[in-house]
Formats: sequence, C-alpha cells, structure tokens
Amino acid sequence: MAAMSTQPVKRLGIVLSTVTDAPPQEFVEIGQLAEAHGFESIYVNEGRGDAIACAQAIALGTKQIVTGTNIANIFFRHPFLAASSSRTVAELSEGRFILGLGMSHRAMLASLNIDMGDARKALGDYTTAVRDALRGNAGSGFLKQTASRYPVPVYVASNTVESAKLAGACGDGIMPFLSPLSSLLTLNEAALEARIEHAREAEPFGCVLSIPTFISNDEEQARSAARYNLAFFAALPNYRRQWRRAGFKTAMDAVQRILQSGSRSEAAQQIPDELVESVCVFGNPSRCNAQLQAFRDVGVDVPVIAVSPVNEDRLVATRKAIVALAPN
Repeated sequence: MAAMSTQPVKRLGIVLSTVTDAPPQEFVEIGQLAEAHGFESIYVNEGRGDAIACAQAIALGTKQIVTGTNIANIFFRHPFLAASSSRTVAELSEGRFILGLGMSHRAMLASLNIDMGDARKALGDYTTAVRDALRGNAGSGFLKQTASRYPVPVYVASNTVESAKLAGACGDGIMPFLSPLSSLLTLNEAALEARIEHAREAEPFGCVLSIPTFISNDEEQARSAARYNLAFFAALPNYRRQWRRAGFKTAMDAVQRILQSGSRSEAAQQIPDELVESVCVFGNPSRCNAQLQAFRDVGVDVPVIAVSPVNEDRLVATRKAIVALAPN
C-alpha cells in the first residue's frame, strides 16, 4: 500500500465578479469545477449584481466548498437584511458561508446618489450590527432576530492600518485587496494589536486576500495584462493612496496625470514592474504557485485568485486557471 502524503493541502480560493454578464448558473458551474479541483473557497464580489444571492446559488449547487462575498457593499442593504441573508445561506450550506464587507468607492456610490459620509465609522457600525444580529441580538417583537444555527465569520475590507484595526476590534478577519506584499504584515499586526486591546486575541481571526491573477506561458503578455488591469484600479483614489504609502508615489502621480486626459493604455506604461510583482500573480502555473506562496509567507491564510484574461474571455480564463492551479 502506498504511503499517504503528510504534506498539508495549501488553502486556495477564487473570486468571481458580478461585473461580468454571466448568468448565475455559470457561477454555479464554476463553483462546482473549483470544488472538484480542491479549492477551499469561492467568493463573489459586488459590482452590478447581488453577491450574497450569487453565493447562495453556488452554495446550493455544491457540497463542500466554502462560499462567501469578497466583498458585499455595506451601502446596498440594511445590516438587518445582510444578517438575515447570511443566516439563510449559512443554513442552506450547513455552515459554508463567509460574509466579507466593504465600503466601495465614493465616486461610484455618488452615481447612485449614495452619500458615504464617514465611511470607516459606517463600516465599523455596520459590521458590529451584523454580528450582533447573527447572534440574535437585534430587532424586537415581530422583528426580533434569531441566532444563526451556524457561525458566519464576518471579514472586513482592510487596505489601511485604520481599517485593519477596525477589523481586529469588531470583525473575524481582514480582506485586503491590492495591498502590496510589503504592507500585509503591517495590516495583520494592526489587526492583532486591536484584538489584544479588545481582549479578542483568543478568537479565530484570518486574512483572506484577493489577488489579480494572469496565467500565460508568455510572461511578458501576462505582465502587460497585469499593468493594464492595475491602471484601471489606479483611477480610484483608495488604491492610489495605498500604493503611494507602499513607496510608489512617483508612479501614481504620473498615472494620475495621464488618466486626467490620456488613455488607460498610456497609464499602464507607468505601472512599475515592482508594483505588478507585489500585488499580482502572473506567468506560467509554476511561477504563479511560487507567487501565491509568497503571499502566504507574509500572513495571508487564504490567497484568493481573481482571474483576469490574457488575450481571451474572462470566464474561459477562470476555468483554465482552476485546472492549472488546482490545490489537489
């Protein structure tokens, strides 16, 4: 009889985007494929669609994989409803749901006539309200919430030290996005400090990081696709600020000037290789796996691949990536 492997299975997730026009059934099929290839989790982000509803559909179509949101927008639904929906998905999936919460971007929300106000305070209050409701400590009378039969970890989008501290104080984990490798230890340390301060250090806490992923045997094409992708995010002030803090101020100043009157392709030329290498996974599968390990080495419990195409359709690229980077 062959000896059983004692090597631990590396935890890996994948995130799907509701910015695509794929029907929910395609998300379910991708969830089934990811489950069959040993992925631990599959998340849905909230663009044009409902991330919790999509996660529920995936949960009903799978048996083992964890589903979740990365992230759900706190300004799109009342915390009472967020808790109710999360409890429903958790019960339907028998505890396979993680709720990731975030506050989106001021200009995007303004297009929907939503005023963020003090967004960080709103995120903390919302997270606390949702966790209270999941424990049955919300509402009264007819609207009294019942406690969830299954635990629902609530993760908080954390791209700054202040947001990481907020997560440590009132959440169950951090969910950074586009945070450079050099920043991740700092974010985890800030969360730990807050957990100690609030006597929560014994409670489970994790770091789930969504990572733009570009798989191609042509490394230069993959790198070019990554630059173009990052140029899109560089148009958003939140990401420019965190990249400036990480040492890329000159590049971000140049990108910002170009985006005011030039094209995204021109801006992409100003994205440094060092930034691509510190926030993305790109190249052939072997290189991608080594890069994923680098994120684990700085405290990411579950790297989550956010697959972008390299000269092909996004969902086609996603299916190929699931097979190419399969943990089992």
